[in-house]
Amino acid sequence: VQLQASGGGLVQPGGSRRLSCTAFGFRMDYYNVGWFRQAPGKERQGVGCTSSNDDGTFYSEAVKGRFTISRDNVKNTVYLEMNSLKPEDTAVYYCATTGTSCMVAGEAHFGTWGQGTQVTVSS
Repeated sequence: VQLQASGGGLVQPGGSRRLSCTAFGFRMDYYNVGWFRQAPGKERQGVGCTSSNDDGTFYSEAVKGRFTISRDNVKNTVYLEMNSLKPEDTAVYYCATTGTSCMVAGEAHFGTWGQGTQVTVSS
């Protein structure tokens, strides 16, 4: 049972990047999936969370309107589409799953984590 995050890299300010989070050994569509990020010297923070049911998808204020989370259940993958990237979006991005509703889940509720993928926004 594991998650594999991929798609990170160097992006120019204003650019776009799509991250992938693929599950191995379990069906991701049974779980709520969160994206988190940790910038150098800072605590990890939530970016967004997508529900396995009709509860919806939620975003932090820092990324709302720029980032979009989507699912491809055939590929057992969740994506984080990032647009209008800013230097302050530079961080290691992690995906994680939880059985707790996105509306109330804190970081401690996420049990399975991907290894993280680095996104650097710089000219």
